[in-house]
Amino acid sequence: MKLIIGNKNYSSWSFRVWLTLKVLGIDFEEDLRTFDVENEYADFFEFAPHGKVPVLVDEGHTVWETMAILEYLAEKFPDAALWPDDSLHRAEARSIANEMHAGFLALRAACPMNMRRKIETIPIDRAVKKDIARIEQIWDECLKQHRGPFLFGKRFTIADGMFAPIVNRFAIYELSDHPAVKAYSETLSTLPAWKSWAADSAKEPWVVDIDEVYA
Repeated sequence: MKLIIGNKNYSSWSFRVWLTLKVLGIDFEEDLRTFDVENEYADFFEFAPHGKVPVLVDEGHTVWETMAILEYLAEKFPDAALWPDDSLHRAEARSIANEMHAGFLALRAACPMNMRRKIETIPIDRAVKKDIARIEQIWDECLKQHRGPFLFGKRFTIADGMFAPIVNRFAIYELSDHPAVKAYSETLSTLPAWKSWAADSAKEPWVVDIDEVYA
């Protein structure tokens, strides 16, 4: 099984799948393809029908789009328990994971993931603040209801994988001082898998200008 990813410093969607696989101890081959912004990622169409990363290749078949990949993994590795056991909790986890997949566009546009960025505040508008408030609400409610340290209790799930890049965004742009954000960010950022990805990001020589945001 092979996971094709983009630059570790910037590729938030790659990070979601990669981190989930690593935390759950699922073996895979990593294939990193660098972002070619000038050519509009033309080479990505060689392995992805939509020209984006991540892409999972398993037994000769290609699976693309982050949520589709994670759902495929949940079915392929049922013992990994990538969703909560309880059906209502599972529905809740799927709801917030898909909300992350489709939403928070203002935050994602204004504050790209950047693992090696200097921690520095930037001006943000009302739309970004609205996104931040909603994420704070989700994390606070989940941690209180399921008692942490992850969103649905003691086990890392797809919901955690989906929200992982937000932890980086909240940290490097200093977007929130909410207690739930502090607690959850500590949980994810101290994972060995997180530290491994961050260390690899720091060594990358590539700079993608459109993902560099300055104060």
